[in-house]
Amino acid sequence: MRDHRVDHPTVALPVAGARRPPFTRHGQTLTVRAVLVTCAVALVSVLVTAIVAVPLAVRGVERREQQALAGQARLAAEALRSRLETPRPMDEDRLLRQLRAQGIEAYLVRDGVVNRPGLPTQVVRRIAEGRNVSGRRSVAGRPALVQGRALSRGDGVVLARSGSLGGMWRQVAHSLWLPLLAGLTAGVVAGLLLARRLARPIRRAADAAARLRAGEREVRVPVEPPDEVADLAEALNGLAAALATSEGRQREFLLSVSHELRTPLTAIRGYGEALADGVIDPAEVTGTGRTILAEAEHLDRLVRDLLALARLEAADFPLEPVPVDLVRLVADAERTWAVRCTAVGVAFRAEVPDQAVPVYTDPGRIRQVVDGLLENALRVVPPGAPVVLAARPAGPDPASGGVIEVRDGGPGLTDDDLAVVFERGALHQRYRGVRKVGSGLGLALAAGLVRRLGGEITAGHAPEGGVAFVVSLPPDPYRIRTSA
Repeated sequence: MRDHRVDHPTVALPVAGARRPPFTRHGQTLTVRAVLVTCAVALVSVLVTAIVAVPLAVRGVERREQQALAGQARLAAEALRSRLETPRPMDEDRLLRQLRAQGIEAYLVRDGVVNRPGLPTQVVRRIAEGRNVSGRRSVAGRPALVQGRALSRGDGVVLARSGSLGGMWRQVAHSLWLPLLAGLTAGVVAGLLLARRLARPIRRAADAAARLRAGEREVRVPVEPPDEVADLAEALNGLAAALATSEGRQREFLLSVSHELRTPLTAIRGYGEALADGVIDPAEVTGTGRTILAEAEHLDRLVRDLLALARLEAADFPLEPVPVDLVRLVADAERTWAVRCTAVGVAFRAEVPDQAVPVYTDPGRIRQVVDGLLENALRVVPPGAPVVLAARPAGPDPASGGVIEVRDGGPGLTDDDLAVVFERGALHQRYRGVRKVGSGLGLALAAGLVRRLGGEITAGHAPEGGVAFVVSLPPDPYRIRTSA
């Protein structure tokens, strides 16, 4: 015998409680990126600070040295002015040696002649003219700070301190590198701390998501600032709660369906065993067969509803919308359901207008919706109460679409019931053992079919005392074009 088995690829399923390894790509974790970005920002800040601060600092150092040299020039001028009438070479030499010991070169101008070479001619000329000199000049072929004071016309003293701007830049940079390095280090440390602060809740959320994927549903993430992290935690907690609720409803749905499937199977098995054992009288065989057939049809209807629900959102779910007259559809349903309702003592009534109610829908599927709603009503309506099937236009214009209503005089539903009436198994779970209920598939299937047909279904309180289901269907596009 040929083996028709198909080998499927093996899929590794997550194990509950297993910790998911952290996802990294080329080492670019949030911590690494945050530290790199912070380091880059700190480095740029340090460079900008250096570009702005060093020239200012150099100018400040130069200004202070100019002020100090000006003070020395003023003192030297006062000392020389007091001896101008009776010059004493020994005192002048002592003054020059003291200034040279401080790194200052002194030039004496007498009658417009400088005592030694190296001083620029324009400086000597200004001093000879009785004007002071201040600024940066080239002295003896080297840049220097110059401060000159005129003593009298033709006489004066000029002090020069050698020093280039490059030297000042090196001096300032030497004094600033430690603070700049400290700022860069502080930026790196701050970036590391910030990255760890941001990465910790994200890693916690990732671990929680992995545990949710592994099957845990009690996982919750603490909600903490900043706002983006708090939003992520709230979204993850909401997802966990939604998964727990959804899986709980699925379990309840499976329990309800299992119970509904077991009921006809139990009856079929019981009657089948009785027939096999020969304990049923020949006169009762026909009735037993009818019972088995009815239970089998019930079982077949449940299986078809389950298959329809499974295929409802699939791409291959068949829909064949055509122009349909709801008045004719209600008349066809009336012939079937009036007999069934009369057999159980329920008053069936059809309400239709005199004119046609054209819509654009799948007649087989919308009839499936109507039959499901009537089946649901007939199950709960007590004898003597009414069941109403009505059709009417959706608006004053006949081309605005149509509405089908299924109302009953049954026990009705509360407002809380109406909020979940189209959820699978919701009413079955609430009223199982309290009153006669179905599997909870019919209303969910009806809602899904109506939505796929482009319509809308709602539930509310009926004037007959029970529940009113209202199905709104789209208009016939051909009639809209012709009427326009």
